Amino acid sequence: MRAWVFAPLLGLLALPAWADARMTVLVDLLELRQAAVILSDEGQAHAEMLNQDMLGGQGGPGWQMQVESIHDAGRMVEMVRRALEETMTSGEVEQAIDFYSTELGGRIVGLENAGRAAIAEPEVEQIARAHYGVLAGDHDPRVALIRRLIDAADMVDRNVSTALNSNFQFLRGMRDGGALEDSDEDLLAEVGAELEAVTEDTSVWMHAYLLLAYHPLRDAEIAQYAQFAETGAGRALNRALFDGFGRAYEDISYGLGRALALNMVAESL
Repeated sequence: MRAWVFAPLLGLLALPAWADARMTVLVDLLELRQAAVILSDEGQAHAEMLNQDMLGGQGGPGWQMQVESIHDAGRMVEMVRRALEETMTSGEVEQAIDFYSTELGGRIVGLENAGRAAIAEPEVEQIARAHYGVLAGDHDPRVALIRRLIDAADMVDRNVSTALNSNFQFLRGMRDGGALEDSDEDLLAEVGAELEAVTEDTSVWMHAYLLLAYHPLRDAEIAQYAQFAETGAGRALNRALFDGFGRAYEDISYGLGRALALNMVAESL
């Protein structure tokens, strides 16, 4: 009798552990840790520009320690993982695992990370943007495939939303650190005024980046990837990735703005 009582309970207790293990598989297949390190390096390079432009290059070791703490790659991965857990059903997780377990899925992840690391270099970004301009002007079918992927994941609007939210949080951080006195309404108006310019620049950057990243792929392989991106699982995955990285960027931007302001105020004393 007891076996009939306890066995189902043991089965239920095993479900969360199984789901957690499958999510770990997906996180590994997506190489989120590698992606987070690349994005962390990008952010730290941007922070060094802020140091030069707004702190006169005098941030020193203290500034560097703050910047490294703010751009913690492990924390970024955990925020994205949490978004994946909140957004995707177990069935969608399995469908995503099925796709990214394939040779093509693995290559795509590697190409995306390599492309993101490469385009962080200003010279590479300039060349990639120019290449996109040529292909778009020639109505190259490759551009249509890339646009299909972008539309499936709503990449432009989601990136614009993340960028504007991050800019707002950066200004809030500077205000809370004592470098600004603007109200939230003033900050929102300042950020909102950038909408059109940010949207146009983001669209060009997305096309340039994906054309660069997927250059080794055949058109048929990009079309196959687009097919997955258009499924319920593909859309849920991309929505979760944008949500997770978006939250991470907002936290990072606020922390960076506040740290910058505190250093600016300290210098003026």
